[in-house]
Amino acid sequence: MTDEEIHYALDTLAIRGGQKRTAELEHSEPIFPTSSYVFESAAKAAARFSGEEPGNIYSRFTNPTVRTFEERLALMEEGERCVATSSGMAAIMATCYSLLQQGDHIVSSNAIFGTSVVLFNNYIAKFGVDVSFVPLTDYDAWENAITEKTRFLFLETPSNPLTEIVDIQRLSEIAKRKNCLLIVDNCFCTPALQKPLNLGADIVIHSATKFLDGQGRCIGGAVVGSEEVVGKDIYGFLRTAGPTMSPFNAWVFLKGLETLNIRMQAHSENALKLAEWLQSRDEVEKVNHPGLKSHPQHELARQQQSHYGGVLSFVVKGGKEAAWALIDGTRMLSITANLGDAKTTITHPATTTHGRLSDEQKQIAGIQDGLIRIAVGLENSNDIINDVELGFKNIK
Repeated sequence: MTDEEIHYALDTLAIRGGQKRTAELEHSEPIFPTSSYVFESAAKAAARFSGEEPGNIYSRFTNPTVRTFEERLALMEEGERCVATSSGMAAIMATCYSLLQQGDHIVSSNAIFGTSVVLFNNYIAKFGVDVSFVPLTDYDAWENAITEKTRFLFLETPSNPLTEIVDIQRLSEIAKRKNCLLIVDNCFCTPALQKPLNLGADIVIHSATKFLDGQGRCIGGAVVGSEEVVGKDIYGFLRTAGPTMSPFNAWVFLKGLETLNIRMQAHSENALKLAEWLQSRDEVEKVNHPGLKSHPQHELARQQQSHYGGVLSFVVKGGKEAAWALIDGTRMLSITANLGDAKTTITHPATTTHGRLSDEQKQIAGIQDGLIRIAVGLENSNDIINDVELGFKNIK
C-alpha cells in the first residue's frame, strides 16, 4: 500500500502531515530562516522563475517551513491547497484582492469580527466593491441579498462573540445556485471540530494566531481551498503583494497543530462547564454557547461540529459598568482581546474587538454594553469558575 492509499486520522495528520526530511534526517521540522535560494545555473534560475520547474525562489512566496505548515493544514481541512499569510486579516485581505474587481459585490454575515467589518466598509469598498450585511441565520436574507454581481458569501460560524451557528450545507446550496463562492472563517472551531469544505464551503479562512497556535505566541493566517482558486489566484496575490508568513511563525504553528485535537476537546469541555455555571447566575441575562440546550442552534451545532468550542459570551445585568467591574475583579483571567490561548482570556467586545463599529453597527451585530466574551483556556475548570466568581463579587 502506498502513502497515497493510506488515509490517516486528523490526529496523525496534525503531527506527520507535510513533513519532508532534509539530508540531515532531522526528526523535528527545521526552520529555514533564509530570504533567497541558490540555483545550480542560470538556466535553472530561469526555469524556477518561469514556473517550468518547481522549487524555492524567494521566501516571500516559497519557503520550506511555511510550505510544511500549508500542506499540513490543507490535509487537516481536506482541501487541495493552503496559502499561509502574515495574519488572519491578511488572509481575508488576500482573498478579497485576489477574487474581486471593481463592480463586484460581497454578501457578508453581520455577525463577524469587528475588524473584518471595517476592512469591508472602509477599504475594500474604496475600490468599487459593494458589501451587503445580513443576519447570519436568516437564509432568505442571504438569498435575497445576492445579485448577479455577487462574487462570494462571507461568514464566521460560530460567530464572534455571540456564537451563532449557520447551516453551512444549506448556505452552500444557495451559493451554488446563485453561482458564487462560500467563504467560511473557521477560526473558532478549527478542523478539529468542523470541516467546512466537506459541508460545501469553497474557501476556509483561519487566523492561525488563535487556536492553531494555542499559546498566543505568533501572528499568522491561512486560506484553504481548491488548487484552482487558492493555488492560482490567492497564491498569485501573495507572490506579488507579499503578506507573507515568516518561517519562524510557521514552525511555531506546526508545533501547535500537533496538539490541536486534544486541546480543542479540552477547551470545549471547560467552556461548557463554565457556560452551564453562568446560566445559573442571577446576575446574568443570557449566556451564548452552542453546547447549551438553550442555544437556538444547539442541534445544528451538534450535527455540524464534533464539539461545541472554547468560546462563550454572556450579558451581565448593569451594562458596561457591571461588565467592566466583573472583568476587573478577576485575578487569574487575562484581560486581552486575543483568544484560542491555553490561558483563559476575557474582554468587553463593545469597547475592544468591536469598538470601532458605530452604535448602529453594534446594535445590528448584537454587541450590547453588558456583553462579555471569555475564551476558555486549559486551566482547571474549577479555578476558572472561581475566578469569574471573584468578578461577580466586584459588581456593586
